[in-house]
Amino acid sequence: MTDSQDARTVNHHDDEISLVDLAKILIKRWKIMVAIFLVVVLGALAYALMLPTPYQYTSIYNVAEEGAGDPLEEPSSLVAKADNLFLGPITRELIASEGLERLPFETKVDNPNDTLLVTISSQATPDNEALVTALHDNLLTRLKESQHQSVERRRRSLERQLESANEALDAARNSNSEGSAEVVASSMARISSIEADLEELTEGEVSQTAVQSLQQQGTSKKLVLALGIVLGGMLAVLSAFFAQFASLVCASLKEDR
Repeated sequence: MTDSQDARTVNHHDDEISLVDLAKILIKRWKIMVAIFLVVVLGALAYALMLPTPYQYTSIYNVAEEGAGDPLEEPSSLVAKADNLFLGPITRELIASEGLERLPFETKVDNPNDTLLVTISSQATPDNEALVTALHDNLLTRLKESQHQSVERRRRSLERQLESANEALDAARNSNSEGSAEVVASSMARISSIEADLEELTEGEVSQTAVQSLQQQGTSKKLVLALGIVLGGMLAVLSAFFAQFASLVCASLKEDR
């Protein structure tokens, strides 16, 4: 047998002894491993049980339209208005009325892509549902009032245009000029267009207010427990090796005396 083969054989035996020693350590220190594992898992279980159960509460507002698929005011503009003008004062009013230091949840206003919707979402526990509903309801009311004012301004503008077009039509009908027929046709077309715009002008409306999600949000209790089991197993093994190392150190110190 060559020297290299002898070296490989020795290394092979060393590996086997090392694995056996590792197994002996784990068997010898099983009580420490079980204790550490149970402590970590029970701690994770207690944390999971105390972990609050938040849900997503969502409100939806359909923006006012001046035509099919044509918003009177861009949803992104409404989102900016809600964030910068409405949300802050409403939050402060609610905090003051409830005697709180701060609201126990955050609220986000958004516009889903390619929609004429404004969504208001808050992640909160069921015991804070009343607060969420109050905040969402007040914010929706402000949005609706703001949009109603815009709709009324647009309606008054169209009504003035319609009145002007009717006056022009009456004047053309009572005129004997050569171009009166053309003016009559143009005025009637304009009147028809304005009336169609008035019919298509629609108010914004609330589709839903603070509807609770079906699924729990946030960190899952099952995930917390699973992570606790994994961490407990790792710490149990490490504690066994550390205990063995500590015992060897103590034994070595006694021999040195």
